[in-house]
Amino acid sequence: MFKLTSLNLNGIRSATSKGLEAWISATAPDCICVQEVKAQAADVAGRFEHLAGLKGHFHFAEKKGYSGVAIYSLHEPSDVVIGYGSPEFDAEGRYVELRFDTPTRKLSLISCYFPSGSSGEERQLAKYRFLAEVHPILMALKGDREFVLCGDINIAHQEADLKNFKGNRKNSGFLPDEREWMSKILHLTDTTGGLVDVYRKLYPDTTDDCYTWWSNRGQAYAKNVGWRLDYQIATPGIAQAARTAAVYKDVKFSDHAPLTIEYDLSI
Repeated sequence: MFKLTSLNLNGIRSATSKGLEAWISATAPDCICVQEVKAQAADVAGRFEHLAGLKGHFHFAEKKGYSGVAIYSLHEPSDVVIGYGSPEFDAEGRYVELRFDTPTRKLSLISCYFPSGSSGEERQLAKYRFLAEVHPILMALKGDREFVLCGDINIAHQEADLKNFKGNRKNSGFLPDEREWMSKILHLTDTTGGLVDVYRKLYPDTTDDCYTWWSNRGQAYAKNVGWRLDYQIATPGIAQAARTAAVYKDVKFSDHAPLTIEYDLSI
């Protein structure tokens, strides 16, 4: 079994200070895709190149203390792709892809951090630009290879994906155009879609247990007033190999919870 975890760290220094490395050692994923590293190469050097025996591959943001993604892997990739070719968003450190190709198979793991639009109209427009850019990238990738995209997508796709769906219809993360983008990439009968929300494939009706993010306001975490913002989106061939999925909530490493999915495949 291949165990794959996705987690928004909200800062690698913060998350590791809360016991993340011990948890990785105990759960032993083959790979963990992380977002919001909030560090630069100099901060990582001598400390975070490895976590619990897994080697890290990074895409840092140019801005200090902002964004940044990484994949920590037990397995050595055949290639590493940093960024997806965007003049605007590659500077923000939002995409890293590890390829594990063999003579008979093309396979990628991607860690991706989608922009949030919650701070205002300017960033919401940036979010829409990102969605427009990344869609054809994912579709072209689907035509060439199998992949799993792990990430904080910052979109709750369906009403079951957040506690207070009625009160959030006009808020970033649950806007109609964002949700339609998700439907488009997941539409199996659409040639511009065809990807699979792996958690929902395994657990199509789960509500309260599916949330991966909680606001720091009020008692959102204690009351489980959450959102499902963290996903593993896969090509159909890989999605068929998914066997179990779990959101870990016993220890809080950040304002997000780790999503771990086990696949019946070997790297």
